Amino acid sequence: MRVVAKKVLREFWENQSDSKEQLKTWYKEASKAIWTSPFDIKSEFPKASILKSGRVIFNICGNKYRLIVQINYQRSWVFIRFIGTHGEYDKIDADKI
Repeated sequence: MRVVAKKVLREFWENQSDSKEQLKTWYKEASKAIWTSPFDIKSEFPKASILKSGRVIFNICGNKYRLIVQINYQRSWVFIRFIGTHGEYDKIDADKI
């Protein structure tokens, strides 16, 4: 998969240093992955939440942070839509961000 907007992750882990290693690991695994459906993601990340329109929520650092991506399975693209604390996540609409 091609992960678009790694810069967003990098900027986040510069401010939240405890997230750095988990976000780097997630990025590395996502970049190597071949996800053709939500089932593929759930088999690798069982705690991920699948939303409408190809969006997926990943728990980072034991659910301290939330990562929302939008996936285009046909083109093998992963677009980073949001990364933030659980409190910040509670203030947004994950289906629309």
